[in-house]
Amino acid sequence: MADLDRLTEVIEPEAKALGFELVRVKMMPSEAGDGGEALQIMAEDPATGQLVIEQCAALSRRVSDRMDALEEQGEVLIDGAYHLEVSSPGIDRPLTRAKDFADWAGHEAKVSMAKGYDGQRNLRGILKGIEGDAVTIEDRKAGDVTVPRDQIHSAKLVLTDELIAATQPLDTSGADEIVETPDIPDEEKADD
Repeated sequence: MADLDRLTEVIEPEAKALGFELVRVKMMPSEAGDGGEALQIMAEDPATGQLVIEQCAALSRRVSDRMDALEEQGEVLIDGAYHLEVSSPGIDRPLTRAKDFADWAGHEAKVSMAKGYDGQRNLRGILKGIEGDAVTIEDRKAGDVTVPRDQIHSAKLVLTDELIAATQPLDTSGADEIVETPDIPDEEKADD
């Protein structure tokens, strides 16, 4: 199993060098069905709360180069086969940092507590915010519930009309440069 704390130590400076904030580093089973793993990196540009394709590619190159350099020095960061996935957190983003719970207060969220947590395991409702290291959510069933952040297994925003209205629009730069070409009939394609 990969050491996520060590991976974060390696990845975070690369994201910061590009002016990005790291949202999450996670190892997960590969969707390719090859038995390997995927190293998922979510980051955001603080100016937009997202990454566009070019920014994802730049971060991917930096992280790959850094990990390759460390492996050449003999440090094995991930055992076995893996592939790298770099993405923007999206609108219904995961809530992983203390600032996420503060920044997104007032929006609906789903929170799953860690195994062994003594209390309600799943919460869903309006995120009230964070004070110290305690997160409060107005759960639909239980009312206001305050939980220690270190006992949260996962949390994410719920896609609602209010959330869509509150998020910055996706970057559409370059969209006006798209050139449409006429469809070529199938028989002409076959001649090529």
